[in-house]
Amino acid sequence: MRQNDPIYEDLAASYAGNLLLIARAMNGMGPDGMWDEEDGFYYDVLRFPDGSATRLKVRSMVGLLPLCATTVVEPWQRERIPKLTALISEYMRRMPELGESMHATGPGHFGVAERGIMALVNESRLRRILSRMLDENEFLSPYGIRALSRYHAEHPYVFSVQGQEYRVNYLPAESDTGMFGGNSNWRGPIWMPVNALLIRALLSYYLYYGDNFKIECPTDSGSLMNLFEVAREIANRLTRIFLRDEAGRRPVFGGTEKFQNDPHWRDNLLFYEYFHGDNGAGLGASHQTGWTGLVAPLIEIFGHVDAQTFLEGGREAAFHREIKTV
Repeated sequence: MRQNDPIYEDLAASYAGNLLLIARAMNGMGPDGMWDEEDGFYYDVLRFPDGSATRLKVRSMVGLLPLCATTVVEPWQRERIPKLTALISEYMRRMPELGESMHATGPGHFGVAERGIMALVNESRLRRILSRMLDENEFLSPYGIRALSRYHAEHPYVFSVQGQEYRVNYLPAESDTGMFGGNSNWRGPIWMPVNALLIRALLSYYLYYGDNFKIECPTDSGSLMNLFEVAREIANRLTRIFLRDEAGRRPVFGGTEKFQNDPHWRDNLLFYEYFHGDNGAGLGASHQTGWTGLVAPLIEIFGHVDAQTFLEGGREAAFHREIKTV
């Protein structure tokens, strides 16, 4: 119904317009923009009462999440939304600076299988962000993508204002202060939901680029992967949290020997809120199946779909399920 009801196209047009305005604000390279051209990364911007602004150069999820603002448009979808397609083209004509920073394809710029893409991050910025995200000395943990770069373990970010010093350190598990209830939350651990969003974004980019876009994974390893392979590699690392290693221990249980060894407990997996950024141990609430349970569909998707099938069949290849009746 939604694919054929024009009222939904009007709603989509409203969202697309908002996205483009947000993109213009975020992608600016001046003091008011979040993109730092020298570092090749997005940062939070702090605005002062006098109207001046400064970037807070913390390498965090703030710099990775812009990748998630992406969607692929199949040719049949373009045919059904001519008004929306025309509106986006008009926006891009009126704001040509958007074309320098974001990805909004039109005729002559379609990707694999004539797919279009709408993304906040263009190819150049995508490569620069991924080079940090896939660096094992920064975001890429053996167990997924960290919320904060490990760079800040040796290089804490320090910000001084009105004689007061504020500091952000890499804290992969528990906090070194009483803030946030004593856990480090977003200062280093691995969170399943944001990892899932990043994997979705990589798969979307893969549908557009196919094998025309490859990048080192891990960074500086010499191993080139397409973006489907990168997404699968991150999913495999997330899955590793729950699997027994060569010593027969599950990273999720950390140093809790009863869970590691007791036959009544060792196979009863817990879906923790988040995980240690270096060793994968479960942290926070122990029954957070609402989002940590996302590891299950990741295992399923990469267990039955390969890169070629996904590229040829699109999202339907990954998410279509046959319903069998008895």
